[in-house]
Amino acid sequence: MKKLLSTAMLLILFLFVACKDTVKETSEEVHGKENTSEMETDAKMNSSEENKAMTYPAELTNIFKAHGGMNVWNKMNNLCFEMEGKSGKEVHTISLKDRQSKIETDDWSIGYDGTDVWLLENEEDTYEGNAHFYHNLMFYFYAMPFVLGDEGINYEIMEPAELDGTTYNAIKISYNAGVGDSPEDEYILYSNPETDAMEWLGYTVTYRDNKKSDKWSYIKYDKWEQVNGLSLPKKLTWYNVKEGKPTDERNDLRFNKITVTETRLENSVFAKPEGATVVTK
Repeated sequence: MKKLLSTAMLLILFLFVACKDTVKETSEEVHGKENTSEMETDAKMNSSEENKAMTYPAELTNIFKAHGGMNVWNKMNNLCFEMEGKSGKEVHTISLKDRQSKIETDDWSIGYDGTDVWLLENEEDTYEGNAHFYHNLMFYFYAMPFVLGDEGINYEIMEPAELDGTTYNAIKISYNAGVGDSPEDEYILYSNPETDAMEWLGYTVTYRDNKKSDKWSYIKYDKWEQVNGLSLPKKLTWYNVKEGKPTDERNDLRFNKITVTETRLENSVFAKPEGATVVTK
C-alpha cells in the first residue's frame, strides 16, 4: 500500500511538472512572437505572397530576382517618388498592399482612398486630363516588374524577340476578366537573356474600350537605382513606333527622391480632402 501511494505521488508530481513546463513553453511561445494583430496580418500576407510566388513561371521569377526578389518587394508597404509632369513636379505616394495612392502638385492633387478616386484643384480647371485614368498610371509603369506579380494575371512565354538590334527573352501578360480598370490591356516584358534584368516593356491601352488592341507602345528601362534592396527605375524612355516596333526616342521621364520602406501609412494620408470631388471612370 505504502509502495502504491509512493508511486502515485511520483506520478502526480511528474504530471504537475510536465504541465507547468507546457504552460511555460506556451507562454514563452506567445510572448516570444510578434503578437500584435498587425504583425499577424503581415505574417499571413507574407506567407500568402510567398506561396503565390511559387506559381510564377521560372522565367518571370528570375526577372524578379534580378531586381531584388518578390520576397523583398512584399515586405515593403509604401513607395514614394518625384517626377516632372505636365504641370511641374509631381510627388507620388503609394500604399503598396492596398494600392491607395496620392499625387500632389502645386496646382492639383489626385488620390485614391481605397474606394473612390478624387481630384482637388487649387483653381477651377487647373487639371487637364482624366484623373481616374492617371491616378495609378505612373505607379504601374514605375513599379515594373513587380506589379506583374499581382493576382489575376496570365503569363505566356514567347519566342525571343529583337528590339533595337538586341535579342531579348519575352513574356506576354494578360488579365482575367474584371481585373483592374482595363482588363483587356496586354504587356510584353522583355528581359536581358544574360542578366534577366528587365530592359523593355511593350503595352497596349484599352481604357474604356473593353476590347483588345493591336497598337503597341514601348518603354525602355535602362537606368536603375538600388533602393532598400530593390532595383527600381531611375529613368523611363518612350519610343516612337513603326510597324509595331520601337524606332527612336520620343521622350523620357526621370525619377527622384525614391523611397520604398516597410512603414505603413495611415489611411488619412489618402482620404478625400475637403473641397475635392469624386472622379468616375
